[in-house]
Amino acid sequence: QVRLVESGGGSVQAGGSLRLSCAVEGRAISRSVTAWFRQAPGKGRNLIAQIQWSGDTDYWDSVKGRFTISRDNVKNTVQLQMNSLKPEDTAVYYCALKSGLSGGYDIWGQGTQVTVSS
Repeated sequence: QVRLVESGGGSVQAGGSLRLSCAVEGRAISRSVTAWFRQAPGKGRNLIAQIQWSGDTDYWDSVKGRFTISRDNVKNTVQLQMNSLKPEDTAVYYCALKSGLSGGYDIWGQGTQVTVSS
């Protein structure tokens, strides 16, 4: 059974940084597509960054240049480094993984809260 466990959320002032981590159990991330999503209060869950099998990365426009997704194949973790945080980055952040070769993200972590104050 595949399990994702996020950590590293918290509260920070605007302009600050946080680093989120997602520990993946039951599957090698080097052979998986993984991503970070976020859901702000009253809004839908949106993809913000993903990392492919190849290591190629993609970013949602609003975080491009500020956030960096990476993975540690030895520790089997996926990280999200968030710099220059803004109040609009306040959301619950979720780690996700695609269990199949096609289709969407179907395995999710429990989420971790990030709050950015102005």
